[in-house]
Amino acid sequence: MKDTLEFLKDTDFPSIYRSDLETLQVNLGYLCNQQCLHCHVDASPRRTELMSEKIIDTVIQFAKQHKIKTLDLTGGAPEMNPHFRKLVQAARNLDIHVIDRCNLTILEEQGYEWLASFLADNNVEVVASLPCYLEENVNAQRGKDVFENSIKGLKRLNALGYAKQDNLVLNLVFNPQGASLPPPQNALEQDYKKVLLDKYGIEFNHLFTITNMPIKRFGSTLLSKGQFDDYMSLLKSSYDDGNLESLMCRTQISVDWQGNVHDCDFNQMLNLKSVLNNGKVNLVDLMGFDFNQSPVVVMEHCYGCTAGQGSSCGGAL
Repeated sequence: MKDTLEFLKDTDFPSIYRSDLETLQVNLGYLCNQQCLHCHVDASPRRTELMSEKIIDTVIQFAKQHKIKTLDLTGGAPEMNPHFRKLVQAARNLDIHVIDRCNLTILEEQGYEWLASFLADNNVEVVASLPCYLEENVNAQRGKDVFENSIKGLKRLNALGYAKQDNLVLNLVFNPQGASLPPPQNALEQDYKKVLLDKYGIEFNHLFTITNMPIKRFGSTLLSKGQFDDYMSLLKSSYDDGNLESLMCRTQISVDWQGNVHDCDFNQMLNLKSVLNNGKVNLVDLMGFDFNQSPVVVMEHCYGCTAGQGSSCGGAL
């Protein structure tokens, strides 16, 4: 796989500094039951990296120490970490809002029959990847039968009250299939809602549109197709400085499966450790650290978050 890091280092992206820390995004490992073309994590069924129970305990301690408001769990498929339930229940006992970034098909995998009910019982917000409402497009991006199993997973969540009860939030995620920016989020959300309800009887709360980042698997594909320079030109020409104040890196940090802290999930995948605390950036070294006004490591891929309507793990900015 071709690496884009060398093409991202030389940047004129503006300096970014944090405000108060509110969200702890934790990658529980790169193991996944899928292998998607757009995946910036390069997750797959062959990956073996999983966060240990010891580091899970550190995450819980850190969240308590810093009075974290939101715990955002990602992967791979975060639910495939054997300590997933322990972490979720500990966070909920601390009255921390928990987000599970779910690929939907994991709900239909053998051995995970417990998952949907567990999420509902703990009032976990589900942010589910569904890159299109058309079967052929989803399967082209994510693999054979993924769309069918995703629809089954959504129906399972709806049956438990997701998108029907105020405490059970179900949001969907759209990623473009190629080297283009997402369409306007609000209009696309209405299209999604109409098609999924009319054709499948499915309801959800909101749609998040997320720009594909020129890193890892997607970045490698751009290089292989000779599209990398054009895509970077698109991101930079679509830059909107009005998005800077809402960037997710201002209020959250990203923790990898080994407990190391990065400024965002994308920096984590590029192995760009934060410059906090004189370079001592494992969670155990940051228990008493004040994150306010600390700098964020930026490179060319940061233009992906500021292009057009803006992009974050919570959708358009």
